[in-house]
Amino acid sequence: MSRYLVEPYDHSDRYATERYQGAQGRNWWRCDPTLRLLMRRLLGDGYAWAEPHLDRLGELMGGLIARCAEETDRNPPRLEKYDKWGRDVSEVVMPPSFHAARDALMADNFTSPAFAEQARANGADPAALAAAWTYLLDQADIGMGCALGTGGDMVVSLAEKHAPPDVRDRVREIFANGYYSGEAAQMFTERTGGSDLAALETTATPAGDAWLLDGLKWFASNAGGSAFVVLARLPEGAVAPFLVLWERRDGSRNGVRIRRLKDKLGTRSVASAEVELTGAEAFLLADPAGGGSGLGTMMKLTNTSRLGVAMMGVGVARRALVESVCYASAREAFGRPLIEQPLMRRKLSELIVEVEAAQAMVFDGHVGPRLRLAPALIKLRASRLGVTAASDAIEVHGGNGYIEQWPVARLLRDAQVNPIWEGGDNILCLDVRRAMEKEQAHLPFLAHLRTLATSDLVQARVEDLAKAIEVWSGLDRATAEARLYPLAQFMADVYAAALLENQATWGIDDDRKALVARLYAETHLTDPGPLRGLDRPATDPFDTLLAGSVTL
Repeated sequence: MSRYLVEPYDHSDRYATERYQGAQGRNWWRCDPTLRLLMRRLLGDGYAWAEPHLDRLGELMGGLIARCAEETDRNPPRLEKYDKWGRDVSEVVMPPSFHAARDALMADNFTSPAFAEQARANGADPAALAAAWTYLLDQADIGMGCALGTGGDMVVSLAEKHAPPDVRDRVREIFANGYYSGEAAQMFTERTGGSDLAALETTATPAGDAWLLDGLKWFASNAGGSAFVVLARLPEGAVAPFLVLWERRDGSRNGVRIRRLKDKLGTRSVASAEVELTGAEAFLLADPAGGGSGLGTMMKLTNTSRLGVAMMGVGVARRALVESVCYASAREAFGRPLIEQPLMRRKLSELIVEVEAAQAMVFDGHVGPRLRLAPALIKLRASRLGVTAASDAIEVHGGNGYIEQWPVARLLRDAQVNPIWEGGDNILCLDVRRAMEKEQAHLPFLAHLRTLATSDLVQARVEDLAKAIEVWSGLDRATAEARLYPLAQFMADVYAAALLENQATWGIDDDRKALVARLYAETHLTDPGPLRGLDRPATDPFDTLLAGSVTL
């Protein structure tokens, strides 16, 4: 029974609202054969134990969490700046939908120490399960992933190493249920920018075994969080990370003031703000005897955050794909469903291949070998795909996609932040250069690719990439920097192609994965020729691709 009035000119159910169910309301585990394939491979004998947990998680993410995300987007956080006597309380008030989602996520938290212990006891890799948890969450709401604690691992790791014992114990208490339980945040960006540390203006003044920070952070996400890593300048001029909590050691309110919340394009479920530090009690997260910098350790932890943002990108891309398939299956034009139209099948085929390539990269970054080059390359590719995939989903929906009442407009608004968070494309490329020049990081990266590639084509491109790096290293400084972007894209292309070929050797749906690998390599690693590939044999792989990608 429908809940809407049927107009007299409605002669069919062509526009019946119930025909147009998107991703929301579906079990995202059951409708994702690619994730099930990954988990079977990564969990091995532990898959049987983990599968019911993943099935329950798929229901949660596609149901309650997805519904709450839409509601929070319409009713975002607000700032209670002053109390009734005009005292500054700087309280971020989150909507009920946010709390409902957060409570449900913490009750089924795959990243918690307790769940990790259960997984190990049953032969399942906790890192793989945590990656699946965030992958499914990011399809619902990347802002929630940030609100649960961007940089929680950074806060805990640095506090364990450098904070005074009483402060360290407080951090342990805040993050007792895992990195996502404490709602951490990073305060780096100032009005001078986020990447140019030489221009940073926030100052640190010693006060016993603590410090006092003064300055303004221009863009602080998760401003209502519990623990912050803040960059500030030491008296001698070096920049160092500090730990700042909402309360001082004595229990009084710390000198942290929220000036205003940012009126953002998207990710409205995480409160981003301008934060003023006025004599804020802080603790140096570095070794004072070593000059007090600590930036090297922090940058290593930043690579973990970059992988988190990359997961957000591929999560948005996956959601965009599912929404596109749902809509194209229901919508009719020219006498038949969109999904039967040749041009639509082409678009969806390309989207399936690109999403699986990015998925392979992101999961390799989370559970594969720790390669210094990988986080920057993975974020470069996955965060940008989130934007283009969301844009494609809007196009598939036509004018409806541009309307906020449909689900894909928010995807595009949210996705646009991922190329910015944890460094834009240019910053990522500069990190690639730093890793190659200072750490020779391209050598283990190329070795990894050689172990993955199976076809003559991809093996040849690995060697071409090695030659390209050698040629690049001989360029003058300015030219080399200008050509970092195409070099990094070449690296990402070969990386993804090699990973897809490796997946085709797992003994799980090998023929289809081989097809995905071949299509990706043809697009990214071959010359289409003077006719731009129009003379290639006519094929339509869409049905095979779809069957192993989205099941409705």
